[in-house]
Amino acid sequence: MDSGSNLLKIARTFGAASSSYDVSARLQRYSGKHLMPWLPNRNDMTVLDLGSGTGFFTDILASRYQHVIGLDISTQMLNYAKAHRNKNIDWIEADAFNLPLQSESVDLIYSNLVIQWFDPLDKAIAEILRVLKPGGLFIFTTLMDGTLEELKTSWAQVDDEKHVNDFKTEQEIKDAITTSQSTMLDHHCKDIVLEYENVLHLAHELKGLGANSVKGKQSKGLAGKQKWQKMTQCYENYQEPSGIYPATYRLFSAQVVKVHE
Repeated sequence: MDSGSNLLKIARTFGAASSSYDVSARLQRYSGKHLMPWLPNRNDMTVLDLGSGTGFFTDILASRYQHVIGLDISTQMLNYAKAHRNKNIDWIEADAFNLPLQSESVDLIYSNLVIQWFDPLDKAIAEILRVLKPGGLFIFTTLMDGTLEELKTSWAQVDDEKHVNDFKTEQEIKDAITTSQSTMLDHHCKDIVLEYENVLHLAHELKGLGANSVKGKQSKGLAGKQKWQKMTQCYENYQEPSGIYPATYRLFSAQVVKVHE
């Protein structure tokens, strides 16, 4: 599957989740707030929320900065954001590989749990750096290798198929964001463990996050249902004494500056 068609698949997945997205966005809330200390104190800035989704954090940015742009690939997400968020925000439908913005026109790019879907990542980073002004900041969170390890391990006991998305390692992310034009000023790696009532609850939340789409994965009907039941039995090995099912999300966050040439 080429990157273009994969982008479209992701757009449909996220768009279908738009109405429930803010309800099942525990991870986004946590990770997005995690970036707040890195936000510059100046308010006379042009800010881009890259992968703005329903606009929850775009709204917060608009309360702090003069000119805020929310950009997303999903029409449904943008429609939701336009109806529910600050009317002064400029909304743009586009993807990260072709940002319809002038070179060196943005002071700050904020991106919360989005760049894990960019493939190839280095091409998207080059486009991000193109629109950033020299001295401009790119602050982001992303999921990294080790995310949903409980789910991956449970599926691995059922078959050899790929049921859970792979994410880049810490080093792969660092390599992609450190270029001749950029320097990483600070970064954090942290495991976030969310609790679920059962495995179906986890599946519903992953769908609500738009994270249930695996590249090249096709539905297997009845056979898929039988495998699902076996996987949920395997996942019970992780069940806590309280009856709660944990799921680990490995979060990478970073503050990157575009260097003056």
